[in-house]
Amino acid sequence: MRNLLLAAVFGAAVVMPAMAQEPRFPLIPPDQRTPEQQALAAAIQGGPRAAIPGRDNSIGGPFNVWLRSPGVGGRLQELGSELRFRTSLPQALNEFAILIVAREWSSQYEWFAHHRLAMAAGLPAAVAEDLAQGRRPGNMSDDQRIIYDFCIELHRTRFVSDANFEAVKARFGEQGVVDLIAVSGYYVAVSMTLNVGRVGLPAGVAPPLPELRR
Repeated sequence: MRNLLLAAVFGAAVVMPAMAQEPRFPLIPPDQRTPEQQALAAAIQGGPRAAIPGRDNSIGGPFNVWLRSPGVGGRLQELGSELRFRTSLPQALNEFAILIVAREWSSQYEWFAHHRLAMAAGLPAAVAEDLAQGRRPGNMSDDQRIIYDFCIELHRTRFVSDANFEAVKARFGEQGVVDLIAVSGYYVAVSMTLNVGRVGLPAGVAPPLPELRR
């Protein structure tokens, strides 16, 4: 509480540490799901996410929360599938944008889920580590810098300068601009879901993101 009061007085952004808390949305056993919930679960488990090597295909993460509103959840998971598997952006850069959201929202689960995907796609580990520590990553490629500058400005100011807009447009086209906005916004919604739902990390997994004070 004291940190929050100080933030209000001095304008500092305080990112609170992840704390072990009871999830607000218990897992719904398959035999207790409504037909609409069953249909949503089947769409998630039968979609492209299920083909990711090593993926736990249970209905966890944000999806368990979204089961409570199958109509909304269905559209959200479809949008997420589009943004992850049919984006015009290179996969490593798309995952970089997702990690930026996870860091800005201190979403431990989101970082946990997407860090390994970013590494598999070729994002340098040092770039991710700098980001996790709240630093501007060093030694970014031109493409990584373009994505970082656009996303950080968008998240922190709610707007994007002409220079950062034109940089993304020149490199990735107008579709790339739209896809980058969309993936950023979608994963804000995911982070909100995870943080509000107090979705915990798997047993034995330590929170990957340190507390930051800005």
